[in-house]
Amino acid sequence: MTRVAQTKNGHPPKTCPVCARPFEWRKKWERSWPDVVYCSDRCRSQRERPGERGDQRGSRLSESN
Repeated sequence: MTRVAQTKNGHPPKTCPVCARPFEWRKKWERSWPDVVYCSDRCRSQRERPGERGDQRGSRLSESN
């Protein structure tokens, strides 16, 4: 059975862009909830950074030929 994220203290749940799991407001995010994007430190460290995607490296190689 999958768990459904619920509204807590008037804050709707968000979806993590890395793992696509919903996550709920937590007390430690009280002051920065609008800025919270990732559900965990692990997902934050695994996010795509500019220049690290495989298709971008391929496009740079094709430009130099």
